[in-house]
Formats: sequence, structure tokens, C-alpha cells
Amino acid sequence: MGEYSRFIDWDKMDSTIQDQDAKELTSTEFQDLKQLARQGYWAKNHSLRAKVYQKLISDIPCRTVTPDAHVYRDIVLKIAGKRNSSSLPLPEFVDNSLVPTYCLNAEGIGAVRKIISCIASQFPDISFCPALPSVVALLLHYSRDEAECFEKVCRILACNDPSKHLIDQTFLAFESSCMTFGDLVNKYCQAAHKLMVAVSEDVLEVYSDWQRWLFGELPLTYIARVFDVFLVEGYKVLYRVALALLKFFHKVRVGQTLESDNIQQDIRTFVRDIAKSVSPERLLEKAFAIRLFSRKEIQLLQMANEKALQQKGITVKQKSVASPKRQNVHLAVHAENFKSEIVDVKKMRDIWSWIPERFALCQPLLLFTTSEHGCSLSRFYSHCEGHEPTLLLIKTTKQEVCGAYLSTDWNERKRGGGKLSYFGTGECFVFRLVPEVERYEWVIIKHPELAVAGVEQANSSSQMSDPPSSASLPSNPSDRLSPFLSARHFNLPSKAASMFMAGGVECIIIGGGDGQALYIDADLNHGRTGHCNTFNNQPLCSESFQIAIMEVWGFRDTMSN
Repeated sequence: MGEYSRFIDWDKMDSTIQDQDAKELTSTEFQDLKQLARQGYWAKNHSLRAKVYQKLISDIPCRTVTPDAHVYRDIVLKIAGKRNSSSLPLPEFVDNSLVPTYCLNAEGIGAVRKIISCIASQFPDISFCPALPSVVALLLHYSRDEAECFEKVCRILACNDPSKHLIDQTFLAFESSCMTFGDLVNKYCQAAHKLMVAVSEDVLEVYSDWQRWLFGELPLTYIARVFDVFLVEGYKVLYRVALALLKFFHKVRVGQTLESDNIQQDIRTFVRDIAKSVSPERLLEKAFAIRLFSRKEIQLLQMANEKALQQKGITVKQKSVASPKRQNVHLAVHAENFKSEIVDVKKMRDIWSWIPERFALCQPLLLFTTSEHGCSLSRFYSHCEGHEPTLLLIKTTKQEVCGAYLSTDWNERKRGGGKLSYFGTGECFVFRLVPEVERYEWVIIKHPELAVAGVEQANSSSQMSDPPSSASLPSNPSDRLSPFLSARHFNLPSKAASMFMAGGVECIIIGGGDGQALYIDADLNHGRTGHCNTFNNQPLCSESFQIAIMEVWGFRDTMSN
């Protein structure tokens, strides 16, 4: 079956993958490769895929000194010796990961451990890389020998292009990726997220499994198609495919009685048996149908999560059971310490599942309540300033309950110089708990064409809207804890920047979530709700309401060393 067949058990391989119908790669332009990879151009020809992998990986910019095939041949006997390769211990940094056999024969299965051991000797800076066994096993199917596979993997690990993010190699990078995935699920797979919260004891732990779904559970035919696109387009492809897997899992499970007490294992089983319900083509089609923002936005979110973990002192995997790497997301709101006149612990935990993951480990801290501090707007500001983010809860005299997650310190209002100015980021959202639970995100998340419309409107008439003002932008972008989908990444005039938050001496305005806007009078006794557009006609609460109780909660970090 050709020069790339040494490690393959062809009885296990897809029978449609043959070396006949020899194709050639006619273009190496990025846009052409992108389309060919997504279409599976080389997926049905084993030798062509091997050659394409060789070409794509050889083009990865790497560190000056990157181990190659010659290095492998020099060190393999020293590292592995003559003992049975199947007994070689795996390095600690793979974290007891599965070592997929895919369609490897006995020689190939043993070769995976030898290659991983040699990589460990050449990359002492790798501290956590659970995806490595899968990557080695996959590439071994498309390599002439062990040395060639070793060189390919080394080039992926040694990539030094700051714009490329290929494989996580530290616990900090891995954990921030898991948190980023959780944030993306929260925004783009809300139905699935709701299911995860309902049936799992630790939703963060479920999302920390996302790389295992890809690099461990997916069958070879699927992960190879994913890897085709990954080598061309980069890390964002992995997020997309994992989101698509979760969407398909939710679709299958939503009509079933949830009897299992281990949703984590259920997802693994679904991914392992995905061929029963979804083809590789359908999986990729679903993945690229998800409307995500740019790679830059994902990088910003990843950086924010890394910064949050560093501030909490979570940079390496804890080996002690007594010091888990993170708390259970539900346990972040402790029943014995939580007391609110508006919501019970269960409802607060529901709210906690919506907030960005970097804050989900914090404890709620009551900053202000009208029951204790009165209805003075100036007192409201004095108690809330210096806290970022905050959570606003309102109970009306009609027993309706609504609120908002506010990503930015209320102190930002002072940048307007006394005028009512807008600030905040796209992570803000408003929500309703009673009479029924509903969350409303920033409208431009779901309708990005409004951003374009806002720019066109601003350009067409300078009299209709002001240019971006400093008051509408974060004071220090490098230190902003909530950069994801922030207004500064859209060239929007301040009046069109979705009206996240605004505060002055006369009122508070919070809004933009699917058209929902919340207005609170200066005496904190009355408020109104309204619509910024026509995309949603469901009211947040009564159009005009009287406030019975209002609370503002901060986030108390319990994880810092």
C-alpha cells in the first residue's frame, strides 16, 4: 500500500482510502489550501495526505535549533534501549492521557511510546501536553519511519510564530484553553450549556475534557479530517469542532431521559461512537457554520484567562488531592455563606454558570443592598466603585426578578466628565429569573451586521453620531479584565456601541442585550425596560416597574495564594 504503510493495520483502515486515483496538490496558496482541506481533497488518498502533511509541517516557522530525524536516530537507542517499547513509561506531562492506537499495527503502537520518550528528552520546557500521544499516533500513520514522525511532531512543538497557536505545552496554557472553551460554549452553545449545568456537578470539569474529545476519543477518520484543516488554519479549528461535537451531543441527548450521573463519560462515549450519528463532512460543516469572532478575539480571551489564572497562582497542575486545580463551579457559591433577599442559592448558581469562567471560581460578595444602604445613587456608586465585575439583582413590587452582569467598574463613568457616557464590554448581559429564566446578550454578538451598519451610518453623516470618544473605551486595554468582544474592536461611534453601561447623577442605564435595555431612576425606586431594536419582543420585566429590593454583588477571590 505504498511507502507510508509501515505502521498501519489496513484491516482497520477505512476501505475507501486507497493509493489509487493519485492526486497532486496543485496549489499552495493559503485560500486554496483552506478550501481543499475543508473539502477533504486529500482525505481519500493516503499517500497524498502524507505528502501534504509533510509540506504543511515543513513550512511551520520553528526555533533555530529544532530536533530533526537525524537527532532521533542518534538518541533513540540511548532513550529506549532494547527493551520492549510497549513497557516504556510515558512522561508526566502527558497527564496519563490515552494513547490512541487508531489503525496502527503492533510495531506502530510500540513506536508511539518511543517517539514520545525521545520528544520528552528534547523538550525539557514542556510541562503539560496531554494532546501529544494522539498527535504522535496520528502522524505515524502518515510517516515513512519513526524518525520522520518525530521530526514532524517536533516542528509542531517548536513553532515560534506568535500568531500561531498549535498545541498547549504548559498547564497554564491548557487551563486557559479550557476556560476559553467554556466561555465560547456559554456564548455560542447556550442550549448545550444549560444541559451541562443541569446534569453535571462540575461544568468546568466537563469543559476541561474538550481536548480529549478531539485528541483521544474521535476515530481516526474524523481526527484526520480535523487535523487537515488544523494544519492550515490553526488552533481556532479545534474550538469550532469541539463546539460542534457538543451541539450534536445536545441534539442527541435533549430528547432522552437523563439517567446517567456522569455526563463527562457520556460525551466521551458519544464522541467515540460518533460514526453512528454524524459523518466527518457533517461535523466540519457544523463547525464552520458556527459564527465566531476573529482569531484576535479568541486570543484576547485566552490572554485574559491566563492572566486570571496567574493572579490566582494556578500555573502548574497540583499533584495533591487536597489542593485541586480548581473548585467545583457549583461549590463556588456556598450555601452556608450566601444570603440574599432576592434569589436563593440555586438561582445564584444558575447565574454563576453564565459568567466568564475566569470569575466562576470566586465567591459572591454583597456590596450594596437598598434594604441596608438605602436608595441613594451616590451611595450605590461609593459601595460599587473599585469592584470589577459586579452583578446587579432587582426584585420588583410585582415579584419579578431581573438583573445584569456588569463587566466594568462603575468608576469608569467619571471619564465622561459629568456627561452620561457609555462604557463596558460585550461580556455584559442582562437577564430575567422570574417569571422565567432568560439571558440576553449584547445584540451584536448574534447580529454582527449591526456593527457594519453602525460604521456605515457613522461614516455617512458625521452629524448623526459622534466619533469614538475616550469615554466609550477602556482606560487601559492591556489591563482590562473583560476584553472579549469589547467595543474598541469595532469601529463604532460611541452612541452605537450597544449601550453596555452608563451612569450619571440622574440615572443608571444598562442594556443592549438582544435589544433589552434597563433604566433605573436616581432614587433607585423606579425603573423602566425598553427595546433598542426589534430582534426581541419579550420584556425583561414590566415596562415600568417599582423596585422592591436592589442588590449589587462583587466577586471575592478565594483561590489566590
